Amino acid sequence: MSELQEFDLIIIGAGSGGVRLARMSAQRGARVAVVESRYLGGTCVNVGCVPKKLFVYGSHVHEDLEDAAGYGWSVPTDQVSFDWPTLVANKNTEIERLNGIYGRMLDNAGVTVIQGTAALVDAHTVAVGDERYRARHITIATGSWPVVPDIPGKECILTSNEMFYLPQLPRQAVVWGGGYIAVEFAGILAGLGVETTLLYRGDLFLRGFDDDVREFTATEMRKKGIQLRFGATIESVESEGAHYNVRLSDGSTMTTGLVMAATGRRALTDGLGLEALGVAMTRSGHIEVDDHFQTSVPSITALGDVIGTPQLTPVALAQGMVLSRRLFGDGGGEMDYAAIPTAVFCQPNIGTVGLTEAEAREQGHGVKIFRSEFRPMKHTLSGRDERCLMKLVVDADNDVVLGAHMVGPDAGEITQGIAVAIKAGATKAQFDATIGIHPTSAEEFVTMREPVGS
Repeated sequence: MSELQEFDLIIIGAGSGGVRLARMSAQRGARVAVVESRYLGGTCVNVGCVPKKLFVYGSHVHEDLEDAAGYGWSVPTDQVSFDWPTLVANKNTEIERLNGIYGRMLDNAGVTVIQGTAALVDAHTVAVGDERYRARHITIATGSWPVVPDIPGKECILTSNEMFYLPQLPRQAVVWGGGYIAVEFAGILAGLGVETTLLYRGDLFLRGFDDDVREFTATEMRKKGIQLRFGATIESVESEGAHYNVRLSDGSTMTTGLVMAATGRRALTDGLGLEALGVAMTRSGHIEVDDHFQTSVPSITALGDVIGTPQLTPVALAQGMVLSRRLFGDGGGEMDYAAIPTAVFCQPNIGTVGLTEAEAREQGHGVKIFRSEFRPMKHTLSGRDERCLMKLVVDADNDVVLGAHMVGPDAGEITQGIAVAIKAGATKAQFDATIGIHPTSAEEFVTMREPVGS
């Protein structure tokens, strides 16, 4: 064992939040180390947002080729071929490039990167293998990990982690779940020609999103050939050669070439030694923190997915900025979790920010609803049967726009701009007074004049 190294801050986990906290703290003069057992960039860069978006782009190419005919391009789609290993290999190259960028950012900031699995020895000491490191502050930023329900045959079931490195595509696939990851992977697989079924135990997927968005998305996904089976869950999976027999809760069975579970994620705290130190945990298994990311142990803080806040990369990044300022800056800064914009990269995309209609009513707002559904301009010539939905939830008393929701091409890109207006407290009158950019789908957000039901 070498001489004990000392730092001002040791961060366990080099995901989005951990890396941001490390860089900002080092720039404030702190001596910082980051411990990482897997890969720089965490889930988002390696097995999450980034590779998922690349797969979404790849899966949409076939539709673009089909749509080309309406614009005079002769593309014989029956002669087009797709090679899954090429997409995976190109994705891997890009992820390796990003890993390198993260490494250089940390190095340039003067952050010490320690490869290995960390465990807490005491409130100020971290063990990595045979080495010991000491710090005034320790931050847990280990993120989350996919959960597969404990059913017979669970060893046959893949998660999103394995899907990013799948050696070959099956002819049929079952995606089990009803959140972001499930609907996104259902769209990816279907777009790449896989006969895809999405199973969800509830009456309708995407719980927590606006009900109009949920229903509209279900309709559009069915148009793309995705089989949606609600009110059913998997009870067992049995391997039979190259196929799997899936038994459902409604008594029916299915045969498929792949089963993927997107049934939730758990905080990744295994082996850290938190319980022995008295770090309090929530009933859901997350690390319990106050509004300043402080745990029950004064020298230990935590941020990101591991504390149970919205599992979004920009949230972890913002938390890293706030915590760095608190530990090594002027001590100010607060996280604001209201009106966080988000996108679901299913096909078509979903973009949403602010309150849903149901949330607004539950909070006691009198509301006016503005809703528009139309065919995107591109498909007037392509002939594709795909429609777009836009919706505004407005406070009937003060005219403030409480929420904006969209299903359609580039929904995430459009919603990011709308989010600024909603965060600033814009009113419907200000939306109406804004000149639209024509011809775009986005202009519909400033041209909806008549509330639904008026």
